[in-house]
Amino acid sequence: MIKYLGSKRRLVPALAVLAGASGARTALDLFCGTTRVSQAFKSRGIHTTAVDSARCAHVLARCYVATDPDADAGFRSALVDAVDGLNEVPGRPGYVTETFCVEARYFRPDNGARIDAVRDAIEDRYADTPLWPVLLTSLLEAADRVDSTTGLQMAYLKQWAPRAERPLTLRVPDLLDGPGRAVRGDACALVGTPELGDVDLAYLDPPYNQHRYDSNYHVWETLVAWDAPDHYGIACKRAELRDPGTRSAFNGRRTMPVALADVVSRLAAEVVVLSYNNESWLTFDELNDLCSARGHVEVLAFDSARYVGARIGIHDPSGRKVGRVGHVRNTEYVVLAGPPARVRAMASAVESAGLGARVDRPVPVPAA
Repeated sequence: MIKYLGSKRRLVPALAVLAGASGARTALDLFCGTTRVSQAFKSRGIHTTAVDSARCAHVLARCYVATDPDADAGFRSALVDAVDGLNEVPGRPGYVTETFCVEARYFRPDNGARIDAVRDAIEDRYADTPLWPVLLTSLLEAADRVDSTTGLQMAYLKQWAPRAERPLTLRVPDLLDGPGRAVRGDACALVGTPELGDVDLAYLDPPYNQHRYDSNYHVWETLVAWDAPDHYGIACKRAELRDPGTRSAFNGRRTMPVALADVVSRLAAEVVVLSYNNESWLTFDELNDLCSARGHVEVLAFDSARYVGARIGIHDPSGRKVGRVGHVRNTEYVVLAGPPARVRAMASAVESAGLGARVDRPVPVPAA
């Protein structure tokens, strides 16, 4: 799984318990990102719809949620053969090498040339086939294993990360049996439409601040779009990201609370589960108030390490440390809203498993 800011890796065990205790047979993961949560739901036999507006998140959802590897008897063997074949493709420098290895330093040039060649081969050999999203996911994950960043593509390390020295190698993604759906689009436009339909459980993990995921992971966006875009800045971001019209309402301090309240109110779901943290734009009380219209509310709290970039500290352009990190941990809240008996049972299941604790007041930000 690729490195991703806001990934729910640490919360997945608790979210899986919540889903199981809810008795849900259908679920919606509205800001699916890496699809960790969608996969947790699908692994429990819940028919899951994974939604995101980012290109790379949609490809991951097509791979891990929408693909049923056992629906076609020959799919798994064809996938293994395809990955083996792509690992034999020799490097050929192209857009990735020039942009992300020469102008920027996300990858070593030899790995950049391999990424260029493999991406072309995926398009030439597998476009419009069920293997396309799975092989593209394999390439994204392979590139992530040899990049030279702290996890965000807003910048790259001044010195090569040790992993950047490894050769690019694709692996067969670990797919889950069973059906699911992947939908690309804006949550505000999709919620309440027949395209999403009614579900038993809806999980929301909206953006926490002004930073856009399509900007944070613009290299992956370009690998998926494969359109050799114009770019700007030292990070070589896609030129389209400069257009204010491409920003989501969830990335604005003033627009985000209104957008989230609207989405929560229009969700066609019996139970809503919303995750947020105590460094974000909405307060604990605002989260409670926003969800209370859905029914009974319970709040669970989870201690979590902050993103590694925040823990490294503040540096000037020369790399000199100029600031002090105020704290290295934060608190993730998971808000449950819906029928009282069901919501209480879900919260109790997480507590009984020792994975989280109910809270009825804000948790102070931990000190450094």
